[in-house]
Amino acid sequence: MGLNELTIRQATEGLKKRDFTSRELVEECLNHIEKIDPQIKAFITVTTDYALEAANRADSLISSEGEKAFNKKPLLGIPYASKDNFCTKGIRTTAGSKILEDFVPPYESTVTKKLEEAGSVLVGKTNMDAFAHGSSTEESDFFTTKNPWDLQRVPGGSSGGSAAAVISDMCIFAIGSETGGSIRGPASWCGVTGLKPTYGRVSRYGLIAMASSTDSPGPITKNAEDAALVLSVLAGKDPLDATSSPNDVKDFTALSKESLNGLRIGKPKSYFDLDIQLDVRKKMEDFLEFLESQGAEIIDLDLMDPKYSIAVYTILQRSEVSSNLARFDGIRFGRDRDNFNFENKKRMMLGAYTLSSGYYEAYYARAQKVRTLIIRDFEEAFSKVDILVGPSMPCVAPELGESKDQPMFGEMMDVLTEPSTIAGLCGITVPVGLSGQGLPVGAQIISDRFDEKIILDIARYYQESTSFHQGRPSV
Repeated sequence: MGLNELTIRQATEGLKKRDFTSRELVEECLNHIEKIDPQIKAFITVTTDYALEAANRADSLISSEGEKAFNKKPLLGIPYASKDNFCTKGIRTTAGSKILEDFVPPYESTVTKKLEEAGSVLVGKTNMDAFAHGSSTEESDFFTTKNPWDLQRVPGGSSGGSAAAVISDMCIFAIGSETGGSIRGPASWCGVTGLKPTYGRVSRYGLIAMASSTDSPGPITKNAEDAALVLSVLAGKDPLDATSSPNDVKDFTALSKESLNGLRIGKPKSYFDLDIQLDVRKKMEDFLEFLESQGAEIIDLDLMDPKYSIAVYTILQRSEVSSNLARFDGIRFGRDRDNFNFENKKRMMLGAYTLSSGYYEAYYARAQKVRTLIIRDFEEAFSKVDILVGPSMPCVAPELGESKDQPMFGEMMDVLTEPSTIAGLCGITVPVGLSGQGLPVGAQIISDRFDEKIILDIARYYQESTSFHQGRPSV
C-alpha cells in the first residue's frame, strides 16, 4: 500500500511511530497528483511549495515533541485537498469561475484555518461547478473533472473534484460543501464517504456563498472514521459566523455502537417510489437487509414527496444566488459580470424574478411556507424513528454530456438529498457496492439536527462489517 492510499488513522499511526515522515507522505500525494490528475482533472491549483513547507514544519514538531504533538494537532502532517470555494490566504481561490480566476484572498476561511491549526497540510484546491451551480462539475469554467471509475462519466458536483481526488488517492481526505447534494452526490458516484453536517454545525465564514440558508461545509473521506475525525476538528461555534451553532460538540470519534439492536430505521416510501435505477434499488435493499440482520427495525414511513423539495429548493436557492452574486461587480474582483457562465446567469435571473415586486408572495414567500412543512414532516418522522435511510442518488454516475440538454439536471439528481438539506438536517453517504457496470452506489443515512454522532456510528459499524468502502478504481 502506498502512503497516499492510507486513511487518516493509518497515516497518523505511521507518523507517530516514525515509520515515515509527513514530507514523505505529502510527496507521495503530490507525485500521484502529477501522475494521474492530467487524466482526472480534479485540481484547479496544486500547492506544491506550500505543502512541502507545511510538511517540514509538521516533521519538526513531531521530532521535538513526539506523540504529544498530536494531542494539540490531531491532523498533524496529514495532506488534504479543499474545494476551491474556501478562501485560503495567499492561495488562489476561484470557486470554479473565470470571474475569480486571479483572486487571491487576503484572509482564511474558518474551515481551512481550523484544519491548519490541527496540523493538516493543504496539497491543492479542487475543481467544482462555477459558484457551485451544478451537480456534475461540467459547469466549471476551467474544465470538467472525470470520474476515476470511468473517465467517460461525471464525478458529480459541485464537490466533484474533492470526491475524485479522495477515491483516486491523491490526498488522504478532502473538504467539500453542500447546498442541495454537493457532498453526498459526488461521494455516492465516486464511491467514498461524504458527510453533510447539520446546518450551522460548521462555520461558513470564508466559504464563497451560494445559498446562505443551506450551505454546509463537510468532509469527504475514505471511511466514516475519518469523517468523524475531521468533523471533530471543524465543528463548533464561530464568532465570525452568526449562523454557526453554539450547541455542544460531541466526541464524534468514540464508537458507541456495538450492535444495532433496538435501532429504529425509517424507510421513506416516497423515496423508493421514485424512478430509481434497478442496480441502485438492489444495493439499497441489500443495505437495509444488512441493518435488519444486525438487530435494527425497519419501519415504513410516509414522508412528503421529494418533488416538492425540488420546487422549494429551486426558488430559494435561485433567490439567494441572485443576492449573493450581486457583489461581483467587476471592480473589487477585477472581472466584469459578463464572465458569469450561462448557468450562473440563468440562476441569477430566476432569483431576481422570484424576489421582484408582484412575485415575491407568489413564489419566494410560498416556498418558505412549504419549507416549514418539510421541516415539520421530518420532525414528525424523527418522533417515530432514530434515522432515515434511502438512496443518495437515483442512478449511478451519468456519462459526460448527459446534463447538457437537461436544464433541471442538478435538481433531478439531488432529489433525494434536497429535502434533508432544506430542513437543515445532517446526512452521510456510504458506498454499498458496485452496479453491474462497475460503478459505485451510495446509500444515505439521515438523522435529526445535531445528531451526527448516530449516523457516524452506524456508518462505521457498517464499514467495519463490509469492505465496499475499500474499493478503488484502476486508473
